[in-house]
Amino acid sequence: MTARGISLASGAMTTDLPAFPRSLFIFSVLYGGMVCIAGVLGVKQVALGPLAVEAGIFAFLLLVVISSAISELHGQKTATFLVRLGFIPLLVSAALIQLVLALPHDPGMYPPAVDAFPVVVGQGARMMMAGLISYGISQTLNVLIFARLAGPVGGEGRLVWLRGMIASIVSQVIDTVLFITISFLGARPIVELMAGQMLTKVVLSVVLVPFAITFFVRLGRRLDRV
Repeated sequence: MTARGISLASGAMTTDLPAFPRSLFIFSVLYGGMVCIAGVLGVKQVALGPLAVEAGIFAFLLLVVISSAISELHGQKTATFLVRLGFIPLLVSAALIQLVLALPHDPGMYPPAVDAFPVVVGQGARMMMAGLISYGISQTLNVLIFARLAGPVGGEGRLVWLRGMIASIVSQVIDTVLFITISFLGARPIVELMAGQMLTKVVLSVVLVPFAITFFVRLGRRLDRV
C-alpha cells in the first residue's frame, strides 16, 4: 500500500488507486447506517423532561452533523452528493422490510415478537413517501445553509458550531413540517403535533449540535492527517 492509495499488481500491470480521505469514508459509512436506523428508532416516543419527541431525532441529528462536517471538510458538493446517495439505503431497506413482512414467520418464533415486528418496522405508503421527501429536502437544505453561512471562499472553519446549529434548526423545522403534513394531513389534527415536535427539535439542535459538529470536524481533520 502506498501513501497515495492501494497498488494492485497483476503480472506486469500495476494500477494505482487514488487515495480516499479517511474522514469521508468513515463518516459516509456512519451516515448510511443512521439513514436506515432513524426510521426504526422513530417508533418510540421519548420524554425529555416536559418535551416529547420520536426517538429517531437522535439519528437525524447525527445525519445533520455528519453532512455538515463533510461539507466543512470536503465541500458542499460532496456533502450534497452524500445526501443523495442516502436514498439508496433508504429504498433498499424499505424494499427488504416489505419482503420480510410478506414472508411467513417461523411457527417457533417468539409469539409477542410475531405481533410486534410489523408494528416496529411497518409503515404505510404515505408515511414512507413522507420520509423520503422530508429527508431529501431537509438534509439538502441543511448542507446548503451550513455552506452559505461560511460566507465567501476561505470562510470555512469560522464559527462551525454556530453555522451547524442554525442549519440544524432550520432543516429540522422543515423536516417536521413536511413529514407531519404529508403523513397526517386530513387524518388527524397536526398543529399541536407539529408544534411539539418543532420545539423539541429546536431545543436539541441548540443543546447538542454545537458540541457534536465541533467534535466531528476535529475528528475528521485528525483522521485525514493520519
